[in-house]
Amino acid sequence: MQFGISPKVEKLGRYAVLKGQSSISGLSSGAFMTVQLHLAHSASFSGVGVIAGGPFRCAESFRGAAPLAEDAYVQSAEYICMSPLTAAAGPDANRLADLARSTAQAGKIDPVANLKDDRVFLFSGTQDSVVHSTVVKCTELFYRQLGVNTLTFDDTVAAGHCIVTDNPEDSMLALNQPPYINRGDGMLSHKILRHLYDGLEDPSERPTGRIVRFDQREFFDNEARASMSEFGYAYLPRAVELEGKPARVHIVLHGCKQGYGFVNFVNGREDVLNQVSYGNRYITTTGYNEIADSNNIIVLYPQATGSDGSVQNPDGCWDWWGYTSPDPQAPDYYSRDAIQIRAIHRMLTQLGG
Repeated sequence: MQFGISPKVEKLGRYAVLKGQSSISGLSSGAFMTVQLHLAHSASFSGVGVIAGGPFRCAESFRGAAPLAEDAYVQSAEYICMSPLTAAAGPDANRLADLARSTAQAGKIDPVANLKDDRVFLFSGTQDSVVHSTVVKCTELFYRQLGVNTLTFDDTVAAGHCIVTDNPEDSMLALNQPPYINRGDGMLSHKILRHLYDGLEDPSERPTGRIVRFDQREFFDNEARASMSEFGYAYLPRAVELEGKPARVHIVLHGCKQGYGFVNFVNGREDVLNQVSYGNRYITTTGYNEIADSNNIIVLYPQATGSDGSVQNPDGCWDWWGYTSPDPQAPDYYSRDAIQIRAIHRMLTQLGG
Protein backbone atom coordinates (compact mmCIF):
# COMPACT_ATOMS: atom_id res chain seq x y z
CA MET A 1 0.00 0.00 0.00
CA GLN A 2 1.21 3.51 -0.80
CA PHE A 3 1.00 5.99 2.07
CA GLY A 4 0.66 9.73 1.73
CA ILE A 5 2.96 11.98 3.75
CA SER A 6 1.60 15.12 5.33
CA PRO A 7 2.94 18.25 3.59
CA LYS A 8 3.45 19.92 6.96
CA VAL A 9 6.62 19.84 9.04
CA GLU A 10 5.54 18.92 12.57
CA LYS A 11 7.15 18.68 15.97
CA LEU A 12 7.87 15.09 16.90
CA GLY A 13 5.32 14.31 19.62
CA ARG A 14 5.40 12.37 22.86
CA TYR A 15 3.27 9.27 23.43
CA ALA A 16 2.56 6.50 25.94
CA VAL A 17 5.57 4.44 24.92
CA LEU A 18 6.39 1.30 26.88
CA LYS A 19 9.91 1.64 28.25
CA GLY A 20 12.51 -0.92 27.22
CA GLN A 21 10.29 -2.46 24.52
CA SER A 22 11.59 -0.49 21.55
CA SER A 23 13.38 -2.22 18.67
CA ILE A 24 15.35 -1.49 15.51
CA SER A 25 15.82 -2.96 12.05
CA GLY A 26 17.92 -1.89 9.10
CA LEU A 27 19.32 -2.83 5.71
CA SER A 28 22.99 -2.70 4.69
CA SER A 29 24.55 0.46 6.22
CA GLY A 30 21.32 0.69 8.22
CA ALA A 31 21.95 -2.87 9.43
CA PHE A 32 25.49 -2.06 10.57
CA MET A 33 24.04 1.01 12.33
CA THR A 34 21.30 -1.16 13.85
CA VAL A 35 23.95 -3.27 15.58
CA GLN A 36 25.85 -0.18 16.74
CA LEU A 37 22.73 1.53 18.09
CA HIS A 38 21.67 -1.70 19.79
CA LEU A 39 25.01 -2.06 21.58
CA ALA A 40 25.28 1.63 22.44
CA HIS A 41 21.81 1.79 24.04
CA SER A 42 20.94 -1.81 24.83
CA ALA A 43 18.99 -0.72 27.92
CA SER A 44 16.47 0.97 25.61
CA PHE A 45 15.88 -1.95 23.24
CA SER A 46 14.41 -5.44 23.34
CA GLY A 47 15.44 -6.65 19.88
CA VAL A 48 16.79 -5.97 16.42
CA GLY A 49 16.43 -7.04 12.80
CA VAL A 50 19.63 -7.05 10.74
CA ILE A 51 19.29 -7.33 6.95
CA ALA A 52 22.70 -7.81 5.33
CA GLY A 53 24.80 -6.29 8.09
CA GLY A 54 27.99 -7.10 9.96
CA PRO A 55 29.05 -7.11 13.62
CA PHE A 56 29.95 -4.24 15.95
CA ARG A 57 33.06 -2.17 15.01
CA CYS A 58 33.66 -4.44 12.03
CA ALA A 59 35.43 -1.70 10.07
CA GLU A 60 38.24 -1.73 12.63
CA SER A 61 39.08 -5.35 11.83
CA PHE A 62 42.49 -4.64 10.25
CA ARG A 63 44.21 -1.40 11.22
CA GLY A 64 47.24 -2.36 9.17
CA ALA A 65 45.35 -2.02 5.89
CA ALA A 66 46.67 1.54 5.34
CA PRO A 67 48.99 4.08 7.02
CA LEU A 68 46.10 6.44 7.87
CA ALA A 69 43.45 5.11 10.21
CA GLU A 70 40.55 6.52 8.19
CA ASP A 71 41.86 4.81 5.04
CA ALA A 72 42.38 1.55 6.91
CA TYR A 73 38.78 1.57 8.14
CA VAL A 74 37.44 2.14 4.62
CA GLN A 75 39.59 -0.73 3.33
CA SER A 76 38.38 -3.01 6.12
CA ALA A 77 34.77 -2.01 5.52
CA GLU A 78 34.92 -2.84 1.83
CA TYR A 79 37.09 -5.95 1.78
CA ILE A 80 36.55 -7.59 5.18
CA CYS A 81 33.08 -6.47 6.24
CA MET A 82 31.29 -6.62 2.88
CA SER A 83 32.92 -8.93 0.37
CA PRO A 84 35.74 -11.02 1.89
CA LEU A 85 37.36 -13.45 -0.54
CA THR A 86 36.87 -16.32 1.92
CA ALA A 87 35.09 -16.83 5.21
CA ALA A 88 38.47 -16.87 6.95
CA ALA A 89 39.21 -13.41 5.52
CA GLY A 90 35.99 -12.01 7.00
CA PRO A 91 35.47 -10.36 10.39
CA ASP A 92 36.50 -12.20 13.54
CA ALA A 93 33.35 -12.55 15.65
CA ASN A 94 35.23 -13.56 18.81
CA ARG A 95 37.60 -10.58 18.62
CA LEU A 96 34.75 -8.13 17.98
CA ALA A 97 32.73 -9.59 20.87
CA ASP A 98 35.74 -8.99 23.13
CA LEU A 99 35.99 -5.46 21.71
CA ALA A 100 32.33 -4.88 22.57
CA ARG A 101 32.97 -6.02 26.15
CA SER A 102 35.95 -3.71 26.54
CA THR A 103 34.00 -0.83 24.97
CA ALA A 104 31.25 -1.37 27.54
CA GLN A 105 33.79 -1.54 30.38
CA ALA A 106 35.15 1.80 29.18
CA GLY A 107 31.66 3.28 29.56
CA LYS A 108 31.18 4.11 25.87
CA ILE A 109 28.21 1.77 25.39
CA ASP A 110 25.66 0.14 27.70
CA PRO A 111 26.59 -3.08 29.52
CA VAL A 112 26.58 -6.08 27.16
CA ALA A 113 24.71 -8.10 29.81
CA ASN A 114 21.58 -6.26 28.63
CA LEU A 115 21.69 -8.22 25.37
CA LYS A 116 21.06 -11.64 26.89
CA ASP A 117 17.26 -11.46 26.82
CA ASP A 118 16.99 -9.54 23.54
CA ARG A 119 15.63 -10.98 20.29
CA VAL A 120 17.69 -10.90 17.11
CA PHE A 121 16.55 -11.62 13.55
CA LEU A 122 19.22 -11.85 10.84
CA PHE A 123 18.65 -12.08 7.10
CA SER A 124 21.01 -12.61 4.17
CA GLY A 125 19.94 -13.37 0.61
CA THR A 126 21.76 -16.23 -1.05
CA GLN A 127 22.34 -14.01 -4.12
CA ASP A 128 23.65 -11.00 -2.16
CA SER A 129 26.90 -9.88 -3.81
CA VAL A 130 27.20 -6.64 -1.80
CA VAL A 131 27.37 -7.93 1.80
CA HIS A 132 28.16 -11.61 1.68
CA SER A 133 26.33 -14.17 3.82
CA THR A 134 29.60 -15.10 5.53
CA VAL A 135 29.67 -11.60 7.04
CA VAL A 136 26.11 -11.91 8.38
CA LYS A 137 27.09 -15.32 9.77
CA CYS A 138 29.77 -13.48 11.76
CA THR A 139 27.03 -11.22 13.13
CA GLU A 140 25.20 -14.32 14.34
CA LEU A 141 28.35 -15.64 16.02
CA PHE A 142 29.02 -12.19 17.52
CA TYR A 143 25.59 -12.05 19.19
CA ARG A 144 25.85 -15.63 20.41
CA GLN A 145 29.24 -14.83 21.96
CA LEU A 146 27.48 -12.08 23.93
CA GLY A 147 24.83 -14.46 25.25
CA VAL A 148 21.86 -13.83 22.94
CA ASN A 149 19.69 -16.95 22.87
CA THR A 150 16.56 -15.89 20.96
CA LEU A 151 18.13 -15.54 17.53
CA THR A 152 16.97 -16.50 14.04
CA PHE A 153 19.17 -16.38 10.93
CA ASP A 154 17.34 -16.74 7.61
CA ASP A 155 19.81 -17.37 4.77
CA THR A 156 17.55 -19.53 2.61
CA VAL A 157 15.96 -16.98 0.25
CA ALA A 158 17.41 -16.49 -3.25
CA ALA A 159 17.43 -12.72 -2.77
CA GLY A 160 20.02 -10.13 -3.69
CA HIS A 161 21.02 -7.18 -1.53
CA CYS A 162 17.58 -5.93 -0.54
CA ILE A 163 14.62 -5.83 1.76
CA VAL A 164 12.07 -8.30 0.42
CA THR A 165 8.45 -7.28 -0.20
CA ASP A 166 5.41 -8.73 -1.95
CA ASN A 167 4.89 -5.63 -4.10
CA PRO A 168 4.57 -6.64 -7.78
CA GLU A 169 6.19 -3.38 -8.97
CA ASP A 170 9.42 -3.90 -7.00
CA SER A 171 12.67 -5.21 -8.48
CA MET A 172 13.36 -8.86 -9.28
CA LEU A 173 14.31 -10.85 -6.20
CA ALA A 174 17.92 -11.65 -7.08
CA LEU A 175 19.00 -8.14 -8.14
CA ASN A 176 21.80 -6.27 -6.37
CA GLN A 177 21.04 -2.70 -7.41
CA PRO A 178 19.05 0.34 -6.21
CA PRO A 179 16.51 0.83 -4.86
CA TYR A 180 17.33 -2.47 -3.07
CA ILE A 181 13.62 -3.23 -2.59
CA ASN A 182 12.91 -6.58 -4.29
CA ARG A 183 9.73 -8.60 -4.71
CA GLY A 184 9.53 -12.07 -3.23
CA ASP A 185 7.25 -14.16 -1.04
CA GLY A 186 5.85 -11.91 1.68
CA MET A 187 7.04 -8.88 3.60
CA LEU A 188 10.38 -9.29 5.34
CA SER A 189 9.42 -6.41 7.66
CA HIS A 190 6.50 -8.49 8.97
CA LYS A 191 8.74 -11.50 9.62
CA ILE A 192 11.15 -9.32 11.57
CA LEU A 193 8.50 -7.73 13.77
CA ARG A 194 6.79 -11.08 14.44
CA HIS A 195 10.13 -12.40 15.68
CA LEU A 196 10.72 -9.35 17.88
CA TYR A 197 7.23 -9.25 19.42
CA ASP A 198 4.92 -12.10 20.42
CA GLY A 199 1.27 -12.26 19.45
CA LEU A 200 1.09 -9.55 16.80
CA GLU A 201 -2.20 -9.01 15.01
CA ASP A 202 -2.36 -9.33 11.23
CA PRO A 203 -1.40 -6.21 9.25
CA SER A 204 -4.17 -3.68 8.67
CA GLU A 205 -5.67 -3.78 5.18
CA ARG A 206 -6.74 -0.15 5.55
CA PRO A 207 -4.45 1.55 8.08
CA THR A 208 -5.93 4.64 9.72
CA GLY A 209 -2.69 6.18 11.02
CA ARG A 210 -0.57 8.77 9.27
CA ILE A 211 3.02 9.52 8.30
CA VAL A 212 4.35 12.74 9.77
CA ARG A 213 7.37 14.73 8.64
CA PHE A 214 9.52 16.32 11.36
CA ASP A 215 12.66 18.44 11.44
CA GLN A 216 15.63 16.22 12.31
CA ARG A 217 18.09 19.06 12.72
CA GLU A 218 17.24 19.73 16.36
CA PHE A 219 18.36 16.18 17.18
CA PHE A 220 21.83 16.46 15.62
CA ASP A 221 22.25 20.20 16.34
CA ASN A 222 22.34 20.90 12.61
CA GLU A 223 25.97 19.80 12.37
CA ALA A 224 27.07 19.08 8.79
CA ARG A 225 29.30 16.19 9.88
CA ALA A 226 26.17 14.24 10.91
CA SER A 227 25.35 13.67 7.22
CA MET A 228 21.66 13.52 8.16
CA SER A 229 18.77 14.99 6.19
CA GLU A 230 16.69 17.99 7.15
CA PHE A 231 13.60 15.83 7.65
CA GLY A 232 12.77 12.52 9.31
CA TYR A 233 9.48 10.63 9.28
CA ALA A 234 7.30 8.63 11.66
CA TYR A 235 4.21 6.48 11.24
CA LEU A 236 1.68 7.12 14.00
CA PRO A 237 -1.18 4.62 14.48
CA ARG A 238 -4.49 6.37 15.16
CA ALA A 239 -4.97 4.48 18.42
CA VAL A 240 -1.64 5.80 19.68
CA GLU A 241 -1.86 9.37 18.44
CA LEU A 242 -5.54 10.15 19.10
CA GLU A 243 -6.63 7.61 21.70
CA GLY A 244 -3.51 7.51 23.86
CA LYS A 245 -3.07 3.74 23.71
CA PRO A 246 0.25 2.33 25.00
CA ALA A 247 2.76 1.92 22.20
CA ARG A 248 6.11 0.49 21.28
CA VAL A 249 8.61 2.16 18.93
CA HIS A 250 10.34 0.42 16.05
CA ILE A 251 13.19 2.34 14.41
CA VAL A 252 13.78 1.60 10.71
CA LEU A 253 17.16 2.47 9.18
CA HIS A 254 17.39 2.58 5.39
CA GLY A 255 20.50 1.56 3.48
CA CYS A 256 22.79 3.52 1.18
CA LYS A 257 21.08 5.42 -1.65
CA GLN A 258 17.68 4.89 0.01
CA GLY A 259 17.09 8.12 1.94
CA TYR A 260 14.32 10.42 0.71
CA GLY A 261 16.79 13.05 -0.47
CA PHE A 262 19.37 10.83 -2.16
CA VAL A 263 21.09 12.51 -5.11
CA ASN A 264 23.92 10.87 -7.02
CA PHE A 265 27.25 12.71 -7.06
CA VAL A 266 29.17 13.04 -10.35
CA ASN A 267 32.70 14.43 -10.15
CA GLY A 268 31.98 15.71 -6.65
CA ARG A 269 28.79 17.57 -7.61
CA GLU A 270 25.15 16.72 -7.00
CA ASP A 271 23.52 15.45 -10.19
CA VAL A 272 20.14 17.02 -9.40
CA LEU A 273 18.96 16.82 -13.01
CA ASN A 274 18.97 13.04 -12.76
CA GLN A 275 17.67 12.70 -9.21
CA VAL A 276 16.20 9.29 -8.45
CA SER A 277 12.45 9.02 -7.93
CA TYR A 278 12.26 6.32 -5.26
CA GLY A 279 13.27 8.36 -2.23
CA ASN A 280 10.16 7.70 -0.13
CA ARG A 281 9.57 4.07 -0.98
CA TYR A 282 11.42 2.70 2.03
CA ILE A 283 9.03 4.72 4.19
CA THR A 284 5.81 3.95 2.33
CA THR A 285 6.00 0.52 0.64
CA THR A 286 8.13 -1.86 2.74
CA GLY A 287 5.25 -3.09 4.90
CA TYR A 288 6.23 -1.70 8.29
CA ASN A 289 3.29 0.71 8.55
CA GLU A 290 0.55 -1.87 7.96
CA ILE A 291 1.65 -4.23 10.72
CA ALA A 292 2.50 -1.30 13.01
CA ASP A 293 -1.00 0.11 12.58
CA SER A 294 -2.75 -2.98 13.92
CA ASN A 295 -0.33 -3.42 16.81
CA ASN A 296 0.09 0.14 18.15
CA ILE A 297 3.71 0.43 17.06
CA ILE A 298 5.18 3.82 16.18
CA VAL A 299 7.62 3.45 13.28
CA LEU A 300 10.46 5.98 13.28
CA TYR A 301 12.29 6.54 9.98
CA PRO A 302 15.46 8.61 10.55
CA GLN A 303 17.13 9.79 7.35
CA ALA A 304 20.78 9.96 6.32
CA THR A 305 21.90 12.09 3.38
CA GLY A 306 24.77 12.11 0.94
CA SER A 307 27.74 14.47 1.12
CA ASP A 308 30.89 14.63 -0.97
CA GLY A 309 32.53 17.64 0.66
CA SER A 310 34.13 17.72 4.09
CA VAL A 311 32.15 14.56 4.92
CA GLN A 312 32.91 11.72 2.51
CA ASN A 313 29.55 9.99 2.27
CA PRO A 314 28.29 10.42 -1.31
CA ASP A 315 25.90 7.46 -1.17
CA GLY A 316 23.97 8.64 1.89
CA CYS A 317 25.03 5.71 4.09
CA TRP A 318 24.78 5.52 7.85
CA ASP A 319 28.20 5.77 9.48
CA TRP A 320 29.73 2.42 10.35
CA TRP A 321 33.35 3.17 9.44
CA GLY A 322 33.98 6.56 11.10
CA TYR A 323 33.30 9.35 8.60
CA THR A 324 31.44 11.43 11.22
CA SER A 325 34.17 11.16 13.86
CA PRO A 326 35.84 14.46 14.84
CA ASP A 327 39.17 12.63 15.24
CA PRO A 328 39.74 10.02 12.49
CA GLN A 329 42.56 8.49 14.54
CA ALA A 330 40.15 7.82 17.43
CA PRO A 331 36.72 7.21 15.87
CA ASP A 332 33.59 7.35 18.03
CA TYR A 333 30.98 6.35 15.41
CA TYR A 334 29.91 3.31 17.47
CA SER A 335 29.49 4.96 20.90
CA ARG A 336 26.68 6.69 22.76
CA ASP A 337 28.46 9.95 21.93
CA ALA A 338 28.49 9.34 18.16
CA ILE A 339 26.53 12.12 16.47
CA GLN A 340 24.16 9.85 14.52
CA ILE A 341 23.54 7.45 17.41
CA ARG A 342 22.95 10.36 19.78
CA ALA A 343 20.50 11.95 17.34
CA ILE A 344 18.44 8.79 16.81
CA HIS A 345 18.32 8.08 20.53
CA ARG A 346 17.15 11.64 21.13
CA MET A 347 14.29 10.99 18.69
CA LEU A 348 13.36 7.85 20.61
CA THR A 349 13.46 9.77 23.89
CA GLN A 350 11.27 12.50 22.44
CA LEU A 351 8.66 9.90 21.43
CA GLY A 352 8.64 8.65 25.02
CA GLY A 353 10.85 5.60 24.69
